[in-house]
Amino acid sequence: MRTVINTLLSLTVCLITLSACNNTENKINKDMTTHQHTEKESVYACPMHPEVTGKQGEKCPKCGMDLKAVNPENTAAYAVQLTTSPQNVEAEKPTKLMLAVKKEEKIVSLDISHEMKIHLMVVSEDLTWFRHIHPEEQKDGTYVISETFPTGGKYLLFTDFKPSGGEQTLNKKEIEVQGKSSPVNNDVSTKYISKVDGYTVTLTNGSDFKTNKTQHLEISIEKDGKKLIENDLQQYLGASAHIVMIGKVGKEFLHIHPVSDSRFPVFAQTHIEKAGVYRMWAQFKIDGKVHTADFTVDVAEGKKGENEEKSHAHQH
Repeated sequence: MRTVINTLLSLTVCLITLSACNNTENKINKDMTTHQHTEKESVYACPMHPEVTGKQGEKCPKCGMDLKAVNPENTAAYAVQLTTSPQNVEAEKPTKLMLAVKKEEKIVSLDISHEMKIHLMVVSEDLTWFRHIHPEEQKDGTYVISETFPTGGKYLLFTDFKPSGGEQTLNKKEIEVQGKSSPVNNDVSTKYISKVDGYTVTLTNGSDFKTNKTQHLEISIEKDGKKLIENDLQQYLGASAHIVMIGKVGKEFLHIHPVSDSRFPVFAQTHIEKAGVYRMWAQFKIDGKVHTADFTVDVAEGKKGENEEKSHAHQH
């Protein structure tokens, strides 16, 4: 009888110990689950490039902006509805472009971002023609502007906007323009000097562009033998200048905002992920007029970890 009692006591002790272990393990698993869920709620993304995510305190490798906390409820896709009048777009004839930003089929309101509610960059497929325009808001919440396309062919429309309560968003669309098309431009020659409206604009480090590093954009401006400084420029869209880069093959889009630098009137930093030929447009404003300089750069493949310098691009 004593043997049976001892056996039962031993089994009871084992069961209690096993139960305690299971409870401890379940608590650990619950804590881990809770911790992982908390991390998922704290999502940080770039306001300009929402596809770029990371941790608090990190910067976007594309434009250098601080990653900001994103509310998962606001990450639903925003659609841009484009309507043209006339429906069939023809070259050398004015066309009305009507844009409606929607979420779940409803028009959403937009916040002002870089002094405008909506930025529209229109380029020809071969990247020889570029326009940066700002459609005007209508009473129904849509945005309208008139544009005349110079030749027939395909055009790309990049729409940049910030929905109220949402994150900065970039949308890409294509339209086909009827009419005589210009010869396809396959010229991949680099271009570091642009002459526009009497100004000589130079991308001084154009031959140094590489991937896998913080890339400087060093732009000098000269007129009548005088080198301009940043104070000679008027603010344009909340910065000293406005810069766009688009890849010639994959049409990768980089939207860059300069920061102050004592050496150059226009200076910025970015991070280029893919090697290849890129077209660049730098816009600056003097005496109330916006001037657009264009460049062509060939971005080489850089070694990973070659340059770990932190970016300090414009915050907005």
